[in-house]
Amino acid sequence: MTLIHFYQSAIKKSQVLSWIPSLLFRLILAPVMIIAGYSKLGFSENPETFLQAITALPSIVSWFGNAEWGLGLPFPSLLAFLAAWTEFLGGWLLLIGLFTRVISIPLAFTMVVAMSTVHWSHGWFSVTPTNTEASAARVLDWLSIPGAQASLENSKQAAERLSKMRDILEEHGYTEYLYETGKPVILNNGIEFGFIYFAMLLSLIVVGGGKFVSADYWLARRFLVNLQS
Repeated sequence: MTLIHFYQSAIKKSQVLSWIPSLLFRLILAPVMIIAGYSKLGFSENPETFLQAITALPSIVSWFGNAEWGLGLPFPSLLAFLAAWTEFLGGWLLLIGLFTRVISIPLAFTMVVAMSTVHWSHGWFSVTPTNTEASAARVLDWLSIPGAQASLENSKQAAERLSKMRDILEEHGYTEYLYETGKPVILNNGIEFGFIYFAMLLSLIVVGGGKFVSADYWLARRFLVNLQS
């Protein structure tokens, strides 16, 4: 029983730090959302008019609406506008922790849309693992999860192709320059990052922006004190 009491006491004391995960999630998500929204809006490309500045770029609108090479969504101008401003303003709200639970809901929805329309057909991994021994799919293969073996086979093929790319680069030189900022990888564009962001946003919906480090916390303290006095 002493061990159980010690465990329960340690868990209770650890709640003092419960605000840290919320803060870290917000700091990770905020820049991602801000730049995602910014890159969709007209003011990112020196617009000529105010209307062009606050609406989505024509290329983004076309991508939202085109069914052949884009998302094929209805009302592309409206949806692109809403998505861009949700991400841009939502990112800033996450950064300061204002209306954290509220803004996390539409942001989570944008992640669901992105995963289902853009990334789903590419599988799980955002970057193809080329070492099958270290691939997470290996664990799923142990559990006989459908698709795991196919993922491992894809990793083998990707490793072969990446090796040939590197051989070509080694043969023709400039590798010191080309590898200076990192070695090449194969982009898979799966749902991995989108799902991780969705999970983080879902957590913020449940637990909020965190004590001490969010505007929500200080606003709640102020108004609750006023209501109680």
